[in-house]
Amino acid sequence: MTNTYRYLPDTEQDKKEMLDFIGVSSIEDLFADIPAEVRLTEELNIPDAQSEPEVLKSFSKLAQKNINADQYPIFLGAGTYDHYIPSVVDHMISRSEFYTAYTPYQPEISQGELQAIFEFQSMVCELTGMDAANASMYDQFTALAEAASLAIGQTKRSKVLVSKSVHPESRQILTTVARGQNYGVGEIGLSVDVTDLEQLKAELNKDVAAVIVQYPNFFGSIEDLAAIKELAEANGSLLIVSSNPLALGLLQTPGKLGADIVVGDMQPLGIPMSFGGPHCGYFAVKKKYIRKIPGRIIGQTTDDNGNRGFVLTLQAREQHIRREKRLLISVRTKH
Repeated sequence: MTNTYRYLPDTEQDKKEMLDFIGVSSIEDLFADIPAEVRLTEELNIPDAQSEPEVLKSFSKLAQKNINADQYPIFLGAGTYDHYIPSVVDHMISRSEFYTAYTPYQPEISQGELQAIFEFQSMVCELTGMDAANASMYDQFTALAEAASLAIGQTKRSKVLVSKSVHPESRQILTTVARGQNYGVGEIGLSVDVTDLEQLKAELNKDVAAVIVQYPNFFGSIEDLAAIKELAEANGSLLIVSSNPLALGLLQTPGKLGADIVVGDMQPLGIPMSFGGPHCGYFAVKKKYIRKIPGRIIGQTTDDNGNRGFVLTLQAREQHIRREKRLLISVRTKH
């Protein structure tokens, strides 16, 4: 007889039926191939089982030994901060209409996920002043490295310049990625606590694909993006800006100040510190670079009845091709 209650432990009858089905007489027979001399013969040195109330009480006492951001200010982990998170955030991300597939290959059954991503992209574009955004990157550090790679591919040049006012971990990731993709990384020093524009001007040449700055920078100071853009543009280089999205609610957008690519981390906008990550990196570009952008882009459209709908757009992955087209491609390949 099948157990009606799926999540209760197996009964003795359940165990017997399973053993009979696979043709052994006992659970011990399943371990017959393991030599007796390597088997554990004594009891494991672990506490005895406890009831749920006892376990909760024990772990509550253990948790009280921890010190968290509610009790003390934390100065480690620059870039990951203990922001106030409005209670509405948890309510929004728990709404059932957004509970569709993480990988929305089929838009007809993934409208909730696609709409959530579209709204995210729209917000990023508003905050950054850019034309298009993806959804999304792992964090600000990898997003910055992806931006540099885009610039290298777009300009066909061999080097990027990054200000020392950019987060040191961003610069470390950038250096690692550059080594693998075989392009150079030069660092521009500081004038007090912002990028040294005189050194930047001296370092710019026809090998430089992009200039990378942070806004506000790692020290909390505001870079002169318009002046940096002027120098970069005169050299035919792209301007990449790493920016805190919370600060963009007050500052002039990087897009209006000339940025070609804007990246950053969404941790300030409602993501817990989570012991340092993972968080969510954003990546926004001017329209001319939209086909170079990594990751997914969600577009808004209408269905046959004129209803608002959402789809993956500018996608080239094989999984997104309709079945009949994929079969046609396979047939042509065979011939």
